[in-house]
Amino acid sequence: MIVDYSAYLTAARQAARLAGAFLREQFHSVKLVDEALLHDIKLRLDKESQELITRHLLAAFPQSAVLGEEGNTGDSAAEFLWVVDPIDGTVNYFYGIPIFCVSIALQHKGEWVLGCVYDPMQQECFEAIAGQQPTLNGVPIAVSGRRQMREAVVFVGHGTHDGSGERGIRRFAHISRQVRKMRILGSAALTLCYIAAGRFDAYVEDRICLWDFAAARVILEAAGGKLEFTPHSGDAVKGAIVAWNGKLPLPEALQMDE
Repeated sequence: MIVDYSAYLTAARQAARLAGAFLREQFHSVKLVDEALLHDIKLRLDKESQELITRHLLAAFPQSAVLGEEGNTGDSAAEFLWVVDPIDGTVNYFYGIPIFCVSIALQHKGEWVLGCVYDPMQQECFEAIAGQQPTLNGVPIAVSGRRQMREAVVFVGHGTHDGSGERGIRRFAHISRQVRKMRILGSAALTLCYIAAGRFDAYVEDRICLWDFAAARVILEAAGGKLEFTPHSGDAVKGAIVAWNGKLPLPEALQMDE
């Protein structure tokens, strides 16, 4: 049976915009920190945003479940599973850097079927149903046509705390010598959507969580891009990604002498 996912996408869009409006209103307020990690921050607003999203999605589709960065709601074995990142770019948000987003994906019987990523500061809504034309605020988007590394704008994660260590720094330097510019936004979902819209060309990261990229992956692949996810040993939620416009010789460009 063919399922029409348009109503699900509408619910995701509404939830993302509701949460985005809430976060935009709170952007200049004093933010309560629930947990301060060495290289990350957990805000009270993360939980409040996810609660708002969860209420909206489950009101529309009560038989579905929600898997999120701030916890899970409902039966994770449900036929429809929402995967939510209530603030992708929390550190940016906390420091007053207006580069963050709300990310909502839907998995149906194990297949990723739609994604919605909303940037409340730019008021840009990226969305797609798998296999259909992705859009930005209703306007069709597609990956860039760039095929040469020297033309590319690329994001390469290189943190020393993520298990990549010195190799990550060497990889960053290795790629930076081949491309036009390196850019780091601080939001995985927005970075992938920027590739989908032809603004960026590639993104490489050794440590990323499912909710960081699930929605943007649907959008990127619908726009003609590619994303390869390699789970960390024994962990289906965390892993490494290589994403690009599908035209650059990125896998070859990443090869380094050990």
